[in-house]
Amino acid sequence: MYISNRVFFAIISASCLSLLAYGYYLEFSEDLLPCPMCIFQRLGYMAITLVSLIAVIQAPQRTGGITYGVVVIIFSTIGASIAGRQTWLQHIPPGLVPECGPGLEFMLEMYPLLETIERALLGTGDCAEVSWTFIGMSIAEWSLICFIGLLVVALYQTISNWRTVTV
Repeated sequence: MYISNRVFFAIISASCLSLLAYGYYLEFSEDLLPCPMCIFQRLGYMAITLVSLIAVIQAPQRTGGITYGVVVIIFSTIGASIAGRQTWLQHIPPGLVPECGPGLEFMLEMYPLLETIERALLGTGDCAEVSWTFIGMSIAEWSLICFIGLLVVALYQTISNWRTVTV
């Protein structure tokens, strides 16, 4: 089953916007402050949303669909890696969890950008804390599932574009 690139990227964009909206709801209505790894996952969803919105506006044909699909695959892979790392931190024994570190805002003020990114991606005790669950899974686990889902559907659409000859 093949759907047009415009419709596909509109669905991807709407999905990511919904995930971001729920994340902001949890932050501002439920007072769940995001850890540095959560913020990087949000940036991944924002990047996928931006790429998808550009694709919706452009309405790419075969080659453009492949290009945008590969970019979504890359951002989904990065997001899944970050969510996977956070999920791993949440499941290691309490004695092995890294100590809580400074927040992302503080790190951005005190360290160069690359060092801040490195420290944030290593994770801290904040990132290992599970403060919300749904059906027994944490936000990081749900985010991992969503990034993998985005990766799979983008891969499928990209392969479909590769095989489809448009007129």
